[in-house]
Amino acid sequence: MLTQSTCVPCRGGVPVLTDAEIAQFMPEVPAWNVVDRDGIKRLRRVFSFPDFKSAMAFAVAVGELAEREQHHPDLLVAWGKVEVETWTHKIGGLHQNDFILAAKVNELAPQR
Repeated sequence: MLTQSTCVPCRGGVPVLTDAEIAQFMPEVPAWNVVDRDGIKRLRRVFSFPDFKSAMAFAVAVGELAEREQHHPDLLVAWGKVEVETWTHKIGGLHQNDFILAAKVNELAPQR
C-alpha cells in the first residue's frame, strides 16, 4: 500500500518506470492521470472545491505533505480547484515516489 510508504531521495541514475510498472501503480491512485508534457510522463489530478479559500487550504496541506516527503509537486491554485502534477525531475519521468505522493495527496482530499 503506497500510503504506508515514504518517498526516498532520488539522486538520479535510476530508470523511469515502464508502462507496465505504471499500470501496476495506477489502481492505487484513483482519479490521477498520466500525462505527457514535453516528452516527460507525469501524474496529474485536478481537485474541486466550493471556493478559493478551501482550495488554498488544500494546497497548503499538500505543500506540508511534500515537505515531509521531500518530494515536491507542481501546484496550480485557482478559484474552486487545485491542479497537482508530479514527476521526478532528476530522472525526467515517473518514479515510485510520484505514486506515493499521489496516494497521500488523495488522503488529504475532502470526501464527497
